[in-house]
Amino acid sequence: MQPQVDKPVNMEALKSEVRAALINRKSFSCPIALRVAWHASGTFDKHDGTGGSDGATMRFEPEISDDANKGLSIVRDMLHEVKKAHPEVSEADLWTYAGAVATEFMGGPVVPHAFGRTDADDGSSCPENGRIPDASKGADHVREFFTRMGFSDRETVALMGGHTVGRAHIVRSGFDGPWTRKNLSFDNEYFRNLMFEEWQVKEWDGPLQYEDVATGELMMLPTDMAMRTDAEYAKWARAYANDQDLFFADFAKAYAKLLALGCPEACNPFNVPGVEPPITPFPVAPAAAAPSGKCPFSGAGASSDASSAKFRELAMHGSVGPLKKATPAADVHQLEASSSRSALHKAAFWGHVQVIDYLCNEVGINPDVQDVYGDTALHDAARFGHADVVKLLLAAGASTSVTNAAGLTPLQVAVEYSKHDVVALLKAAPSHSRL
Repeated sequence: MQPQVDKPVNMEALKSEVRAALINRKSFSCPIALRVAWHASGTFDKHDGTGGSDGATMRFEPEISDDANKGLSIVRDMLHEVKKAHPEVSEADLWTYAGAVATEFMGGPVVPHAFGRTDADDGSSCPENGRIPDASKGADHVREFFTRMGFSDRETVALMGGHTVGRAHIVRSGFDGPWTRKNLSFDNEYFRNLMFEEWQVKEWDGPLQYEDVATGELMMLPTDMAMRTDAEYAKWARAYANDQDLFFADFAKAYAKLLALGCPEACNPFNVPGVEPPITPFPVAPAAAAPSGKCPFSGAGASSDASSAKFRELAMHGSVGPLKKATPAADVHQLEASSSRSALHKAAFWGHVQVIDYLCNEVGINPDVQDVYGDTALHDAARFGHADVVKLLLAAGASTSVTNAAGLTPLQVAVEYSKHDVVALLKAAPSHSRL
């Protein structure tokens, strides 16, 4: 294990810097930060003590390549500058802390968190792949999974409530769509939708999922529907649908427990003097920056052209089929008013290869447009190590010599973030600025 610098953590600075890393004019990334912490912790097995967030083993094979963890490395890169500023904080502590405060940033409960995790030197302690729940399964699978970690039915349902934020992406999981309409605000809408809406099987060429009968705009996974159809689970799902304070209290306690599984005793926040397990009613954080649930940087409200804003949003989510359908009504070259980011920026940031191919080769978006940070799409792809995106952008004629507001070329960004495959691609490009 890698030792950490022996100095106290400046909690005020750390929280502020994590917030700035997750909420800025490039993205609102709190939902995926919550998911990273969840997946880093959700591998724990109480029978042999393996797995859990200690060690930050998601950095290594085989865990880094688990299908359940697709796209999660992006958040770890978002926290790169925070980690540099706080060497006293382990990666394992940083990921779990970011997940805890992300809940608060979205208007949810304050999740207790304690430090003390260390970082593994290699992947020798990685748990085997397949320990994250299979969303295509039912109640028996869910119960087996959560029982393995030591959770009750009540805690299980509370943790499933994390689906109140974010959405499924077909390019990551095969499933597609949001659970809620306010999917950037942490509240009990997930349970209200699950228990009070009518649901039907979605007719499409993807895996089994459900859509709301009224609009077809919302979705539920088979594991979600288990919360409605299993009698024990449904009891708690209905309680949370009717009582948000109860949900917040139970989620805060269960999520804090999850983040500490398999970790040193110091990481259990309820063993820390002055920190007590939450009870109902639980204090609720101030309202989130995006109470409407719409991404504040997707262009909605920032641009009068709703069709163009929708086009950029679809590019951000990697939805190439709907993106093509939205193209005729959109000004595909329009930049987001708040960030000067194009649809190409958004797709490159998240690594959506098919969308990049379409935008470059069929739509013809200029790859060298710079956003408010001076970044081109190539800068974003280099930062997150999206090698296939970099190849497409280079083939489309993207410049390797443009510098951003920090004075860095895409090559220098790739070096800073240790994206070795991208460094090799950029050095081999016909024109680049060498370090």
